[in-house]
Amino acid sequence: MNKTKPKVKFVLSIDTEEEWDWSGGFPEQNCSVNNIQQLPDFHAFCQSLGVRPSYFVDYAVADNQQSAACLKEILACQDSELAAHLHPWCNPPYYGSTREKESHVVNLPLHQVAEKLKQLTEKLSEAFNRQPKAFRTGRWGINGEVLKLLSAQGYTLDSSVYPFYQHKYFDCRGAPIEPYWPDWKNPNRSGNQREIMELPVSVGFNRDDFVQGQKLYEKLAADCWRWFRPVGLAWHLGLLKKLYMCPELATGAQMIELADKLLQKNIGIIHMYMHSSSLLANATGFMKKGEDSVVLKSRIAELIAHLNKVAEVDFCTISEAADHSNKELLNGN
Repeated sequence: MNKTKPKVKFVLSIDTEEEWDWSGGFPEQNCSVNNIQQLPDFHAFCQSLGVRPSYFVDYAVADNQQSAACLKEILACQDSELAAHLHPWCNPPYYGSTREKESHVVNLPLHQVAEKLKQLTEKLSEAFNRQPKAFRTGRWGINGEVLKLLSAQGYTLDSSVYPFYQHKYFDCRGAPIEPYWPDWKNPNRSGNQREIMELPVSVGFNRDDFVQGQKLYEKLAADCWRWFRPVGLAWHLGLLKKLYMCPELATGAQMIELADKLLQKNIGIIHMYMHSSSLLANATGFMKKGEDSVVLKSRIAELIAHLNKVAEVDFCTISEAADHSNKELLNGN
């Protein structure tokens, strides 16, 4: 008997931004955006697989004539989506130098976020002649007040939640791993508002129960055990692996492992994410030395080939996926 393949939507979101040494300070003006010239080749690769990328573009890219023209040509193909990405350090107006704390949108005074978001949205509309619907903060993290600002400026979708991730300045633990309507008071929970949807990136574990996997991960990562490096030991023994749907952080095999877990859970959307800057070797320090677009494309192709074998895949942009999820939520599915 032939087993019916599960249906799944596949989204690729790309933080389309300047490149810099992530171990150093934050570039504020005259940023280098050479990586954007790699996008036409990468987009052609995505087209060959049927993937429809969503480009989360920041101010530095939109404000550069060459990079904006390059991206405008890609968007003209009508098989991708323009979205907004807010890097506080290179997005006017400027309010002084950016340190670690100020690099996170959730730490800025709300009036500063409002002004930066306004200028970003206007710049994107001016450069690409279209209004973005989707948004992501730089360096992740969101709160209800910023979500309200997004809604007021015409955004209907956010993708700033990074499931199972905790940072000094924000905490995404407990957030759903499927699209949901975030609560104004606690965006990690579903709420009653229907102005803006949240579509998290895909993260999980090599265990059936992701919640228990996260609890075990936190215990192993506790300071009292750090000297024994239990997280790395558990990974190498295959006892516990935190898996990312990101070709910068995971091999093709690791992304396949996560995809299979998501399919087993009947998760309807697989959301891959990456940075445009990683298309250049040694541009950010995020990937291993010498790794570039060749490595990224190989890993993505391996995953897509597997998905096409085990599932009925609908390749869509992030807003297309959100629209489908909205209908399902309204129908009570």
